Amino acid sequence: MNKVKTLKRKLSNPKTFLSVAWNTDYIPSQVSINPHLKGRDIDWKSVEKNVFKLQKLIYRASSRGEIRKMHKYQKLLTKSYNTRCLAVRLVT
Repeated sequence: MNKVKTLKRKLSNPKTFLSVAWNTDYIPSQVSINPHLKGRDIDWKSVEKNVFKLQKLIYRASSRGEIRKMHKYQKLLTKSYNTRCLAVRLVT
């Protein structure tokens, strides 16, 4: 499975890790650490799209009975930058 190989995080090449879960066009840079980052600076459509893709991967894995994959995707979803942004946006 190609997706399983790309899920393994390699510090030397983070693009392969990110390509499974979301579009590689939007990779959070050092700007994401900036405390002066405004909500209008974030592309919310791509954030929602990426979070939905992860949720869809979790659903597919659970419906197929692939428990380990499902747990990996859940962990990825909870640690995702896009998920955090979306959660803060929904709360505020």
